[in-house]
Amino acid sequence: MNGVPEDLIVYEIAVVVPKRNLNEENKGYDCVEVLVNEFRNVGLIVERVLGLSDEFIKLAAPLETLGRIAAKMQMKKTTHIGIDLQFEWEDIKAFVRQPDGSLFSWCERFQCYRHLIYEIVNKKNSVVTLKFDGKEIQWEAGESLLQRLELEGIVKQVFPLHDEIKRKKLLRSWALNWWDFTAQPIDEIYAYFGSKIAVYFAFLGMYTRWMIFPATFGLILQLIDFGSLKLLVFPAFFISIVLWAVLFFQFWKRKNSALSARWHLNFSVSTSEGYKLSGREWNSLQPPLELVKNSGIDKTKEKEALQRYEWFGYLKRFRNDVIIILSIICLQLPFELAYAHLYEVLKSDMVKFGLTVVYLLVIQYFTKIGGKISIRLIKHENNENTEYQADSLVYKVFGLYFMQSYIGVFYHALLHRNFMTLRQVLIQRLILYEVLENLVENSLPYLKYSYKKYRAVRNKKKREKGLIGKIQFATRVEKEYLKPTYSASISEELEDGLFDDFLELALQFGMIMMFACAFPLAFAFSALNNIAEMRTDALKLLAMLRRPVPRAAATIGAWLNIFQFLILMSICTNSALLVWLYDQEGKWKLEPGLAAILVMEHVLLLIKFGFSRFVPEEPAWVRAKRMKNATQAQDMCSKQLLRTISGREKAFGGYIRRKKPVGTNKTQ
Repeated sequence: MNGVPEDLIVYEIAVVVPKRNLNEENKGYDCVEVLVNEFRNVGLIVERVLGLSDEFIKLAAPLETLGRIAAKMQMKKTTHIGIDLQFEWEDIKAFVRQPDGSLFSWCERFQCYRHLIYEIVNKKNSVVTLKFDGKEIQWEAGESLLQRLELEGIVKQVFPLHDEIKRKKLLRSWALNWWDFTAQPIDEIYAYFGSKIAVYFAFLGMYTRWMIFPATFGLILQLIDFGSLKLLVFPAFFISIVLWAVLFFQFWKRKNSALSARWHLNFSVSTSEGYKLSGREWNSLQPPLELVKNSGIDKTKEKEALQRYEWFGYLKRFRNDVIIILSIICLQLPFELAYAHLYEVLKSDMVKFGLTVVYLLVIQYFTKIGGKISIRLIKHENNENTEYQADSLVYKVFGLYFMQSYIGVFYHALLHRNFMTLRQVLIQRLILYEVLENLVENSLPYLKYSYKKYRAVRNKKKREKGLIGKIQFATRVEKEYLKPTYSASISEELEDGLFDDFLELALQFGMIMMFACAFPLAFAFSALNNIAEMRTDALKLLAMLRRPVPRAAATIGAWLNIFQFLILMSICTNSALLVWLYDQEGKWKLEPGLAAILVMEHVLLLIKFGFSRFVPEEPAWVRAKRMKNATQAQDMCSKQLLRTISGREKAFGGYIRRKKPVGTNKTQ
């Protein structure tokens, strides 16, 4: 098989087509047979597997095939001198390999596969007629074959496959390894799932380890009765958790920078879902192609056109943000306040329970509508790429969830100042919500998979009525096909399942930080939940879902700004809670204790912004390596430039001809 030993072949992509009986005389015209032959012609290794109702075409690519298509795509990769250059197969030794020893990352391989299979076009000058179950398909000149078959409904899906050897290794060392609570093989996760998922688990692991300190402090506050000293202990706890949060995110930026350097991350490869033929994704913040083509004709008009395009993009984003904010204030805020007020005044627990059920149903519907509106608005923005579009979606949708999750708590805390009700709401939302969320999150994929298996078996029995006995799924690729995808609850267009995982973390962080003085024990519950979350999320990705499509992202994106915003909110809300403890009668007199709280709030806000200077975001070794690589690149470019200049001088006979100044006398 293309010179690759059969035991070393790793099939990474599957193409799903309907199963059917094919006559020998029609094989040459059958569109699936043509597709398989074209796959082999571009250098792919093909294996065909028959399932209960579908046929699966598994694809693998030798290293040379990937290398040559990467060079054709003009993919940029990091070299040994630290700069990104266009990949060339003949100069393979000049490029840095991945931490696991492979030349291409999973994200780069996936893009090479997509380019290979979607770049199969009709190179003839005429239409080619293909057949499928008696139906004729017109394959136009220059048209992608796979795209045409997708439009005709013949190719049902194209999805990445799990690598069984690596999957089982990760199951043993990661998902089922409960002995070391927070240890994770981050490099192996990156090699298998890509940078976006690896960065999420690196963040979750570091966040859980750092939570040991506030969890211990909160547990002490909950178990020990400090009496009158609580007026000093609670401010000390408040100051410590704010400093903890600020330091954590500064050190996370350092770790993120170190991971990016270790994985040689660059942004030359697009992982857009919208990728089809060219393998490239146009940058929508860049000027339109017409402006680029007309550049250089009139510099003044060109500058005006570019500035107009840039500012129109900013105005579109501002307009969309205003629409979302006004929708939240005018529609969602009154609804949330009405629910919180009714929950406060109702006496019957059964009526409260029924009200909560109705509220949850309505709010889920409202959030879905808000997500769809946000996606429509984002499509009219000038975002740089798909990741920037996803960040814009995160900001807009989190505003809906922020109002949904916290406005009721604010109502109980700041207006009614009902401390017992506030704790009940926090316990209900933190403990019950997170437990139920984990149960639903991990049981729903299994239920979906079981239902799809049941439907496949039932349809098989309907087609073959004389079939007796238990029907088994003999192929692993068919089992993977029946598994759910790692998709976001709000939108599958721009976000994957990481949206829900990060949203859960952000809502948890906001709840424990903003109301830390009211319920210090929340940190301990959250730490235990996150330890379980790491393993259940790993098990979900490795055993319950298909292998996710890789995304090239070196950071947690918009979520970092959301976490920073929640820290600022926590300074304000905890200051208000401390004022409540000091001023239980509600007189709001500016006594020494209240004045100290106000001063402390402003000092913490200054500390929040000052710590970004105190802790560098980039480790010294990363900075030194970057400077060393820049120096080496500059030296090599200088030497090459000098050799070029020297060669030109020799070509002109050892001197460079210079033009005489205008007006010089020729006789002189």
